[in-house]
Amino acid sequence: STTLKVINGLLRPTGGRVVFQGEDITKIPAHERAARGIESCPEGRRLFPLLTAEGNLRLGAYSPRARASAEETLASVYDLFPRLRERAKVKAGRLSGGEQQMVAIGRGLMSKPRILILDEPSLGIAPKLVSEIFEKIHELRKGGLTVLMVEQNAYQALRIADFGYVMQEGKIVKEGPPDQLLDMEELRKAYFALP
Repeated sequence: STTLKVINGLLRPTGGRVVFQGEDITKIPAHERAARGIESCPEGRRLFPLLTAEGNLRLGAYSPRARASAEETLASVYDLFPRLRERAKVKAGRLSGGEQQMVAIGRGLMSKPRILILDEPSLGIAPKLVSEIFEKIHELRKGGLTVLMVEQNAYQALRIADFGYVMQEGKIVKEGPPDQLLDMEELRKAYFALP
């Protein structure tokens, strides 16, 4: 989560730099990073509980570029998450954890991001919905959207990833293609709860 805050511009790095699409954005403030297409879905979803699901989604279309195509983007979010179309007028605080996560991801998509950063998308979600959420993230990735995800459920995340990093105490200790990481015995035991 700290790494994601540095990427978003919410924390200053103590070393190194943040490069996005070939540009060093280390000293650029968070709102300018968002304008460049870096969008985040924070851990805990951070929805407005008294606002409807659709109201929360529409908040994501804050930039002029996103507002210009908000109706089209909203329709595509509803196509991705049909359940949200049915629950559009329900207050976000009355939605299930999985539905709230769908709203959080949808709100991020409303901004028309170049990269979508997901922080623990499976946290607090019923196991049945975790697979559905990951399948939708996989669809986004297959559709060409760059997704950067931090996830406690490493096995599920690696199943849909192109590349993976294993971090320990803020440092990358392993990296590689998902199948390679899943085959490393010490990682299987330590991180994936696999035999």
